[in-house]
Amino acid sequence: MRRKRDRQADESEVDMTPMLDVVFIMLIFFIVTASFVKEAGIDVTRPPAATAERKERGNILVAITANDQIWIDRRQVDPRALRANIERLYAENPQGSVVIQADKDSKNGLLVAVMDAARSAGVSNVSLAAEVID
Repeated sequence: MRRKRDRQADESEVDMTPMLDVVFIMLIFFIVTASFVKEAGIDVTRPPAATAERKERGNILVAITANDQIWIDRRQVDPRALRANIERLYAENPQGSVVIQADKDSKNGLLVAVMDAARSAGVSNVSLAAEVID
């Protein structure tokens, strides 16, 4: 009788190792995919352009609002610290590009300053976001 009880105790245990493996793999998957999603942090009314081309992904998004605020990664950036922020983001992904989302009511001088900061940070691929006209 004693052996029968020992066998039942051993057979009733559930091995949690496979379930934990699956949970950790899913956690790693969500962390990796979430790190690639980047946003400027605000909505910008982009000007329309007849020659605009659709670009699937820009790695460093810089947004300029209508009241001339600069936003990167959901936070407002001082224009004097813009180059340092772009350099930091570019160091994380050297193959990346800078996409400037300037509001149609923003000042041209600020747009040129952002482009200049990106170029002086070492980024050679700088583009402007525009609304595609169909």
